[in-house]
Amino acid sequence: MTQSTFASLQLCQPLLTALDKLGFQTPTPIQQRSLPLLMEGHDLLGIAQTGTGKTAAFALPMLNAIQDKGLRAAKKRPLALILAPTRELASQIFEDIRQYSQETSIRATCIFGGANQNPQIRRLEKGAEILVATPGRLMDLEAQGFLSLSAVQYLVLDEADRLLDMGFIGDIRKIAAMLPSTRQTALFSATMSKEIRALSAFLLNQPQQVSVTPKQVAVAKITQHKLAVPTAKKQEALHQLLNRDAVRKVIVFTRTKHASERVTKKLLKAGLSASAINGNKSQNARTRALERFKKGSDWILVATDVAARGIDIRGISHVINFELPQEPENYVHRIGRTARAGETGVAWSLVDETETKRLKDIERLIKQPIPPLSIDLKELPPSEDQPTPEPAPRQNESAPAPGPAKKDKGTDERKRKRPRRRKPNQGPSAQSKKDDAKRKPRRRKPQKVSQGG
Repeated sequence: MTQSTFASLQLCQPLLTALDKLGFQTPTPIQQRSLPLLMEGHDLLGIAQTGTGKTAAFALPMLNAIQDKGLRAAKKRPLALILAPTRELASQIFEDIRQYSQETSIRATCIFGGANQNPQIRRLEKGAEILVATPGRLMDLEAQGFLSLSAVQYLVLDEADRLLDMGFIGDIRKIAAMLPSTRQTALFSATMSKEIRALSAFLLNQPQQVSVTPKQVAVAKITQHKLAVPTAKKQEALHQLLNRDAVRKVIVFTRTKHASERVTKKLLKAGLSASAINGNKSQNARTRALERFKKGSDWILVATDVAARGIDIRGISHVINFELPQEPENYVHRIGRTARAGETGVAWSLVDETETKRLKDIERLIKQPIPPLSIDLKELPPSEDQPTPEPAPRQNESAPAPGPAKKDKGTDERKRKRPRRRKPNQGPSAQSKKDDAKRKPRRRKPQKVSQGG
């Protein structure tokens, strides 16, 4: 790695001007290794986690080529295609490309599912050199005739391992069949599995390979700790950690969508400003939650792994793993939300008795033990109850007296209703008279009809 500045990488002046405005001076390791290879026209297999600067690593070479050649896309026919697994990641890549290309006339657009397709169609009809897309929406619009991939010269698969995990392998193969064979392709993944090797063999032509190891990413500027906490005490432990003075902006990770909703509701009930982002949320709801988090309206974001892949927000001081992920690689992705752009960060993991194997797998991956951190959970309930009135409902829930009282009332009401339902059967005159009154006309009408016949 002889290059030490973006200027030494022979990027065109409009890109250098934009990077200077953004405060980017020194390329990251993945950028230093990838940019020269891509600018020389090689296919590339990149192994790198989020937070390493890989978006610029694949975006700057294609922007540079399109600008230098003066290429212009026809309507509905983009020149570069970037595939991403989630809406959030696609949106983040799109925003980054807009910033990098702000001094050029290069047009970019973004399409994804979960949103109205009509505005996306209108943007495609205007023409865009670069298209960022999720596979499902891309194939939908292509099938409807609103998009052609016949002019694509540059293809990038970002978070390829996540694309495979989410079942997009079939779509990727179909999309590749729609592209010209004479194209440049780059594939970026956090892991090098057999599936990734097979996909790279299918897509790439004599590729070069670069990698940034998980240890380099995870350990460098992030202080990590684990807390042994029983499952039933995790919410209390979370509240105590959030009350620490150094905590400013936090992402709390859960394994499931339901857990993210449950944790968020309890945080809101305790008077903390939080929102959730998961696969059950609509695109508009997810966008609003991210905007509130970015602007500081909410300082806690509760997220699942899939939803969080595209989150690239500066100023996140802490990441808290409420539950450890299923895959150890996702731990690296999670804690990589903090310590971005040269900052430092803290990652805490709440580990119960069922997660010890996951913890060992994570420590094996990052090649170091995570030091323990202890907290006194016994002090938590009094400290929460005294300053705020919100915890009172939690006391009522745990107290034995109010609960049975409500249930007794409910059972008393049911007992009272049952005799009332039986009384009409025992011969109440009012209802029986009404029934008779209804029946008599019905008996007379047939008689009149028969007499008329």
